[in-house]
Amino acid sequence: MKSLVEEFIHYLAVERGLADNTLDSYNRDLNQFMGFLEKEQVKDVQKATRNVIMSYLLFLQKRGRATATVSRHLAALKSFYHFLLREKHIEKDPTANLESPKLEKKLPRILSVNEVEMLLNQPMGNDSAALRDKAMLELLYATGIRVSELIQLDLSHINLDMGYVRCFGKGSKERIVPVGSLARRCVSEYLQKGRVKLIKNKAEQALFVNQHGRRLTRQGFWKIIKKYAKRAGISKQITPHTLRHSFATHLLENGADLRSVQEMLGHADITTTQIYTHLTKGRLREVYAKSHPRA
Repeated sequence: MKSLVEEFIHYLAVERGLADNTLDSYNRDLNQFMGFLEKEQVKDVQKATRNVIMSYLLFLQKRGRATATVSRHLAALKSFYHFLLREKHIEKDPTANLESPKLEKKLPRILSVNEVEMLLNQPMGNDSAALRDKAMLELLYATGIRVSELIQLDLSHINLDMGYVRCFGKGSKERIVPVGSLARRCVSEYLQKGRVKLIKNKAEQALFVNQHGRRLTRQGFWKIIKKYAKRAGISKQITPHTLRHSFATHLLENGADLRSVQEMLGHADITTTQIYTHLTKGRLREVYAKSHPRA
């Protein structure tokens, strides 16, 4: 069973070019399924029937797993068994016609324009860390890139003269995103006065580095944004994607077209971007209710 999972993960990495985080998720979910099969004394993944897989999904639900988590596990199993069928390891796909549980559409939390201003104004002073933090937050809101994309930026990925950043999203897909003048100014100041003091190894290519001069981690950034949100007095729950969600919503509120926002966010499917139109419609209703004399 383990060798088949390894073969599948290798296929996802080499032929489909999926990101490491996605590969880890597939591997983790499938290994959990293997553990379930062993407990059920199903010794061969190729012998798992439709009923066994349905029992597994029920097992996840009984353990209190969220609907989204159960759907993700089923998606992993569907991909895995489709691969086994294609490679002729099995003659029949036990996941065929199995439907994912319906997900509740949860709207992402966003910050208002004023809250974004308060957050972005928190890093103060000319010390290296403050200049770096200011540059990171401004760049994140200016571009809407993912935190994982932000921390993977190298010096060569940003062009301050032309005003764009080149980043690599899911599946290592490259895209070019414009950068506004304020974010460019903050990044430039960080490069001139902050990064040069943080860097220990001149060969380091990472744009944003920690106090040890090495590439900043996602966890490191997470601590930074939580610190500034608390300092700004923002009571809303902040996630690493909060500025990304706010970026998309504020663009649409100010007349940007959906296709352009989709391209900047790096969404493969426009239906993913459409979630933000629900937020802007809610905002329109709020404005109408406050402004119309007969609302």
